[in-house]
Amino acid sequence: MAIRARLSSWPVIGTAVGASAILAIACSSGGGMSGMRTDLATSRAPHILAAASVSPVTEVSKGCAGRNAEVVTATGAPQYVYDLWIGCGGIGFARSTDGGLHFGTPMTAPGSRGRSWDPAIAVAPDGTVYIAFMHKATGHMYPVVGASPDHGASFPQVSPLLPAKSGNWGDRDFIAVSSTGTVYVTWDYGPSAALVTFICAPNGSCAFKTGDVNTVIQRSADGGKTWGPIIPVDPNFPRGGGYSAPVLVEPDGQVDLLTWGHFVGPAPSWALHPGHEFFASSANGTTWPTPRTEIGASAGSIALPTWWIDGDLSRDQGGTLYATWDTQTSAGDIGWLSFSTDDGKSWSAPVRVTPDTGKAVHIVQVLGGAAGVAYVAWQTDAPAGGYATYLRPYSPGKGWTGPRANVSSKFGNPRIWPGDTFGLAPLPGGPATRLALSWGSAVSGNSNSEIYAAVVTLTAAR
Repeated sequence: MAIRARLSSWPVIGTAVGASAILAIACSSGGGMSGMRTDLATSRAPHILAAASVSPVTEVSKGCAGRNAEVVTATGAPQYVYDLWIGCGGIGFARSTDGGLHFGTPMTAPGSRGRSWDPAIAVAPDGTVYIAFMHKATGHMYPVVGASPDHGASFPQVSPLLPAKSGNWGDRDFIAVSSTGTVYVTWDYGPSAALVTFICAPNGSCAFKTGDVNTVIQRSADGGKTWGPIIPVDPNFPRGGGYSAPVLVEPDGQVDLLTWGHFVGPAPSWALHPGHEFFASSANGTTWPTPRTEIGASAGSIALPTWWIDGDLSRDQGGTLYATWDTQTSAGDIGWLSFSTDDGKSWSAPVRVTPDTGKAVHIVQVLGGAAGVAYVAWQTDAPAGGYATYLRPYSPGKGWTGPRANVSSKFGNPRIWPGDTFGLAPLPGGPATRLALSWGSAVSGNSNSEIYAAVVTLTAAR
């Protein structure tokens, strides 16, 4: 969904190429996994039989030399699938015109050559494709937003969101578009890059140890050509403590985000403390409430060395919001899901997503579907074989409506970085639900990571 500072550490990816698989998904009487909490939504059996078919896996980054990692995905009518990732000498981009079964030759996103990282992507109601990524140049770290009016064939409009103050720190951007075409970008901003220090993993990217870290937002009312000022979302700027804030816009224009918040110690240390997830909502993205709403406090905290993008936010067609994240406690690294049926005012008790124990990586993301349906996916190196990507359907009030499905057909090398995010997006309707998934992996002895994609088709009958 995505991420941290990649400037200090830029590892590699891992995953699979394989044949199609037909997966039978049948609920147990409890609708959950052994040892899983059954708070709230997992208390009743859904009695649903679902079948998931996974298409043959496609190598999206083929032709881009070197490492390719950290992919995000978006879709558009009638059958477009867009993948954006770190690679191709900057930020790589490829599109599919047949619903994700085949992809065209990758290109390097305009304006991304050099020091670029943290891709993000969104599609407007009129079909305009917006891509975003972080870039470092001329003493600044800042987002760059590109716009394509021709379904990703070209990106003639490229706009840097250059901050006024040089020497700043910047990281993880997210992008969303409203029903009226207003574009929003959240990103991590600090006035002084000199205050930010890192904790880097040998087989991952980097997390933050100290710094003037803050979640900020900017918006554009003219299709991304020009941008408004940097607006802090966190209180106590520049010691807001927030970063990595996925954003979405509801049909009425309300702007929602999930920010990974930390207490930041005073100068001169600017020391960060373990984090928690916080939800915030604004009528138009210009003013933000205080305090924000904490999600899943009972699940524990997020440890400082967590290098992946820890947190995702989505909404189903009925208006239910879903948040996913993972925590690191004495019980191990555990992925969680929580949902809200009242526009984020209150949230369910956390529902356990990942079944394994130990300290494995869990990159957890969520996609809202039809009313009362969510699709939870995660990438983990928990299997002995290495990185794998899983998907599982969930319904508030019913619980898990099927066991997990392994979407990646081969395990990726756990010593090679797969990126801090993977891609998850819905394909246009039909009687079955079709999802486009993409991920990074180094498979079959490959010393480089590549980007792979598959289409999952879910059918259900009561």
